[in-house]
Amino acid sequence: MHDQQSEEGETTGKLSRIARAQRIVVKVGSSSLTTPAGRIDRERISELVEVLAERRSGGTELVLVSSGAVAAGMTPLGLAARPRDLATQQAAASVGQGLLVAHYTAELSRHDLTAGQVLLTVEDLMRRVQHLNARRTLRRLLDMGSVPIINENDTVATHEIRFGDNDRLAALVAHLIHADALLLLSDVDALYDGNPSRPGTRRIAEVRGPRDLEGVDIGSVGKRGVGTGGMATKVESARIATEAGVPTVLTSATNLRAVLAGEPVGTLFSAVDQRRPSVRRLWLAHATAGRGSVVLDPGAVRAVVRENASLLPAGVVSVDGEFAAGDPVDLRDEDGRIVARGLVNYGSAEIPELMGRSTRWLVREHGPEYHREIVHRDDLVLLLAGEAGDDPGSPAGAGDQPVSRETSASASAR
Repeated sequence: MHDQQSEEGETTGKLSRIARAQRIVVKVGSSSLTTPAGRIDRERISELVEVLAERRSGGTELVLVSSGAVAAGMTPLGLAARPRDLATQQAAASVGQGLLVAHYTAELSRHDLTAGQVLLTVEDLMRRVQHLNARRTLRRLLDMGSVPIINENDTVATHEIRFGDNDRLAALVAHLIHADALLLLSDVDALYDGNPSRPGTRRIAEVRGPRDLEGVDIGSVGKRGVGTGGMATKVESARIATEAGVPTVLTSATNLRAVLAGEPVGTLFSAVDQRRPSVRRLWLAHATAGRGSVVLDPGAVRAVVRENASLLPAGVVSVDGEFAAGDPVDLRDEDGRIVARGLVNYGSAEIPELMGRSTRWLVREHGPEYHREIVHRDDLVLLLAGEAGDDPGSPAGAGDQPVSRETSASASAR
């Protein structure tokens, strides 16, 4: 009992620090903003903005990541259910985004606050120039007292390169602007250790690491069918943020005032005490799926996992799937285990001609343009726990300088 009380007291203390946070990212889902028919619920938006305005008046910088564009566009376009094909989703987003921001702008103006619309794609955070511009714009909006309202640019995003849902986007934005806290709001009040409707189910007050979720069946959140993210995605997004040093609270939109006041509601995901990884590494680890696979020999696995090296052609033994240069690919060992994921510099059709060759040989035979790694260390994240001492899924080696070397097991020029 004493240990439980001690843990509860510690969690309450951490929540009180969130209450004092000076820069907060708030993500709100579609189900918290729209009616079951898909129309924008003006009353819900008004209530949300009222709470945010109260906090903003106290000097806290706020960034709102808001879903709802596709849902808001459904009724005007005569759609009875959320469209599944990309073109119709993008059409609905095009119609709904304007409606959504118009309502936010009107409500914020009632509190003498200015809304700033920011639409982002994955490339805006992954490419250095766009990344810096996005951060600079958000920083300037906050300096000028505005409330940035962020959404994924659904009208131009593709299935292949997108955040997938606004929970991940919010986590990456929280890292981008060095937020003090991230609040993920949905239509449930917390993470539970089972189905909340069943007797005896317990609210999980705090998650300090992956072990706290062992044996927990993380189901879906959405009851309304208008959103894209489920509970598993929200937990993964919380992990992205906490690995970047940003504590995260998962709760319902109706609990927003309470969590901003530091009250013990929702589920707190405690921040990991480590050096902040890059946005690119977080995205690779948590928000991408490999378009194909590159199989490494044992020497290359050691170089990548233990020595923080880039993957060179000499260490590749086979290629699976079809992908283009720049795509995320899984790096596997010869037993099929995924050890890392990275952005590949060659297409799947090119790599077989390079396998087993040293870069020195390739440059001599084919020219200086072949002095490239298969995957550069800057574009690679470790995913396998093992001799490197990294947790699965953790963007291991973040911040390390890239090391390009031919391993003794696979570097012979042929």
